[in-house]
Amino acid sequence: MNRNFKRISVASCLVIAMVGCASTPVGPSLTVMPAPGKPFDVFQQDDKECRAYAQGSLDKTADEAATLSTAKTAVVGAALGALAGAVAGGGSHKSAGTGAAVGMVGGAAVGASQGNDTAKEIQRRYDIAYQQCMYSKGNQVPGYSIQKPPSPVPPAPVQKK
Repeated sequence: MNRNFKRISVASCLVIAMVGCASTPVGPSLTVMPAPGKPFDVFQQDDKECRAYAQGSLDKTADEAATLSTAKTAVVGAALGALAGAVAGGGSHKSAGTGAAVGMVGGAAVGASQGNDTAKEIQRRYDIAYQQCMYSKGNQVPGYSIQKPPSPVPPAPVQKK
């Protein structure tokens, strides 16, 4: 029992370490430049407002989603590992514990990968919202030209009769 506890403890520490690896940067991952002639302090205010808008458009942060995905997969892996260990060991508690530890480590590895994919998707959604906001404020967004208001059409000449 004591040896089994040590194995599960080591596996749990590995899971915690893997969950901590799922991290993404805070803020946009793209470069936006101020519109020509726009004062930098106005651009900074636009950036601040658009970061808040982009963050508010998400239901959870990338780190929260990555951690949740990693933890869920580790728990499922532990349960499946315990079941497989018990079946392979003829119902032995020792085999079930070893299977749970192996399953938890394997589940954590898969979960960390899925967690990173989830974090990347949330970062992509954040970037889109940020980009839309900055573009709507007239800033230079990669891949899009600045939309200039149409030139006023001169009035048609008045025809004399």
